[in-house]
Amino acid sequence: MTEQAPVPGSLPALMERWGPNYRWYVTITAMMGTVSTVLSSTIVNVALPDIMGTFGMGQDKAQLISTGFLAAMTGTMLISAWLVDNFGQRATFSGTIAVFIVASVMGGLAPSEQVLVLARVLQGGAAGVLQPLAMVTIFQVFPPDRRGSAMGIYGIGVVLAPALGPTLGGLMVDNFNWRFVFFLVLPSCIAGLFLSALFMPGRASTGPRKPFDWIGFALLSVFLVVLLNGLSNGQRHGWMSHMVLLDFTIAAISGLAFLAWETWTAAPMLNLSLFRFPSFSGASVVAIVFGAGIFGSTYLVPIFVQTIQGYTATRSGLVLMPAGLILTIAFPIAGRLTDKLPADVMITAGLLLFAWSSFLMAGLDTNTPFWSLAIWIALGRIGLSLIMPSLNAGALRALPPQLLGQGSGALNFVRQLGGAIGTNLLAVMSERRGQLYAHAFAASQDTANPTTVDMLRQLLSYLLAEGGVPEGGVAPGFGAESIGLAEGQRLGYALDYLGRMLAAQAAMMGYRDGFLLVAIAFVVAIPPAWLMRVRSRHAG
Repeated sequence: MTEQAPVPGSLPALMERWGPNYRWYVTITAMMGTVSTVLSSTIVNVALPDIMGTFGMGQDKAQLISTGFLAAMTGTMLISAWLVDNFGQRATFSGTIAVFIVASVMGGLAPSEQVLVLARVLQGGAAGVLQPLAMVTIFQVFPPDRRGSAMGIYGIGVVLAPALGPTLGGLMVDNFNWRFVFFLVLPSCIAGLFLSALFMPGRASTGPRKPFDWIGFALLSVFLVVLLNGLSNGQRHGWMSHMVLLDFTIAAISGLAFLAWETWTAAPMLNLSLFRFPSFSGASVVAIVFGAGIFGSTYLVPIFVQTIQGYTATRSGLVLMPAGLILTIAFPIAGRLTDKLPADVMITAGLLLFAWSSFLMAGLDTNTPFWSLAIWIALGRIGLSLIMPSLNAGALRALPPQLLGQGSGALNFVRQLGGAIGTNLLAVMSERRGQLYAHAFAASQDTANPTTVDMLRQLLSYLLAEGGVPEGGVAPGFGAESIGLAEGQRLGYALDYLGRMLAAQAAMMGYRDGFLLVAIAFVVAIPPAWLMRVRSRHAG
């Protein structure tokens, strides 16, 4: 009896055609999509001030550029498995890359803020489909004893792109125009589109197509949009305002309705039975914290160094560059270690390293040297390189083959959800803590505070040395009964400088608290990682 030939275009047929190197060809193809889409999630951040100036946008509308991308990216991660099942990996990958190319061109040529926001939503939707697809593709072509190494390669794109995004975006903004930020990813997208026709497998099954969960998708979309909108507007409009409370109420109702519907429907977007596997549940908790850590820190660092230390957009991106370069070495090594060490050991070590890095960042001040900051960030990125391969390989290893697609989408979904919510919460928390510090500092500035008195005396002495203040002139309440006009002007300058100094100090303390919160979150995520050891013992 002769052996049946593999179906043309299927994964076995492609592996037979291209030989042992096929797994690397398809891995490079998948990484083209991953790097391009993840890069777009952070590269626009440094261009926001210029975009706001071009269109005269306020902070609330500018927030939609980031929030729209994150909401769309998070929501479409769960439809990746459905698209692959119904149309195949090649058609899904090619079609999604094509949408991403069109959206990127639309964003770069956007004539209005409405078109720009629409372009970002389309970019985010495409990015959400591509990331789980790439992970499953790489996982399929590597044997079980090399899947940790494969996830290490996949992790390079997921973590390296956010690290390089601010640097490349800063160079584009400072030397060209913010519109070039959107065009930067086009070469890699076009290359990925060409390679997918050669190396991406077609549809695995020939049976009828599965129905799409439109109700679940609608409920999830409502949940993400109103939740992120409420988090974005809470600090500006007040957390107890009717608008923000309405957003959170709708988010709670739609989120619970989504979970109920996914439990009841026969073709769910999110198969909740995935969470019956302790290893996958533990990995999901770690993934949420992981997403918040990588996207939140990538958001906080550029803003801190630009607003507190006075860095340019390019320099603020360059501070992340050493960490990105180190990742290209650390990820393959971490991937190999994943194949030899238990997942929970690798993840725990990575969580502790990133927590240590965040704790060091909680001591930042205006005088922190560039290279100290770069080394601290690099330390945290090494921790992420230990987490990512073990997290992906350990979580998917626990699932039966028929749940791999949904498991990949769900894991990427919770990681991205953690990034979206975590970034918003860190931004809000840092700003709010900074305001609290500012009020506390302002309340202590009076004549009973010897530090304030001494500071003003020093400032006025400096201004007197520069000329324009009569000799012996000092501030009222600090030893003089009357002052002249020039003296009053100098006093005004001194008080203004003191106020700006206190505001900068308060903002710095707020950012410190943000980094400290990240450190605490990563330590809290260690016990859920131990659930992955339960799976290993059970398998043994």
